[in-house]
Amino acid sequence: MQKWRVYMVKGLYTAYTGMINEQNRLDILSNNLANADTNGYKKEGATNQTFADELAIKIKDTSSYGMPQKLGTMSMGVHIGETYTDYSQGNFRVTDNATDFALDGDGFFAIAYTDKAGYLVTKDGDYVLNQNGAMNADAGARIQVDPNVPITVDEKGNIFQNNQQVGTIGVVDIADYNYLAKYGENMYDLVNGGARQASTAKVTQGCIESSNINVVSEMVNMITISRAFQAGQKVINAVDETL
Repeated sequence: MQKWRVYMVKGLYTAYTGMINEQNRLDILSNNLANADTNGYKKEGATNQTFADELAIKIKDTSSYGMPQKLGTMSMGVHIGETYTDYSQGNFRVTDNATDFALDGDGFFAIAYTDKAGYLVTKDGDYVLNQNGAMNADAGARIQVDPNVPITVDEKGNIFQNNQQVGTIGVVDIADYNYLAKYGENMYDLVNGGARQASTAKVTQGCIESSNINVVSEMVNMITISRAFQAGQKVINAVDETL
């Protein structure tokens, strides 16, 4: 009877930790769906891992002369692991806008940001050309172009007006994407230990890279998570009624 009670109560913790994990997955999935139309957004996912197995023993059992008896090992359920980012390339959306760009290959645009020293990186190539002709380029520095003259950009990111090069769009790559930290929904900051490197990506003018979210797949995952959460609820109710 004592062994039965230990494992039944343990079922409460197993179901509870499973539900917490599914809630975390749902939060991340909901954020993915909310950013399905965000330019250059990269899908996130969650991992989980089990707690270390514990040795269960039976104590104060008179049938064994009060000696502890081994019942075997049991796991205390799962706990939330780490959140990861899928940096795979999204589809290109044609805009025919001269200041819209997409990167075909590994690399990021280097963007100057007013609230951040240095520059951030992003896959969002929706560049803004203000009335004075200032444009983010040259690894985050703002360059000056004539807003009244057509802009052409080659695959290396070189900017031309009147057949004269007036600047270069900053494009960099990161040696290890594990050193990237989110700074907003579609921008990233390089943390200590990370290293920048030259990018081999080709710049495509007149296009924007969409998010790499598959809405249908995410909705299917949402249904799966919901059912797993409900299963945990049923386990808790069943154990509670039994006890």
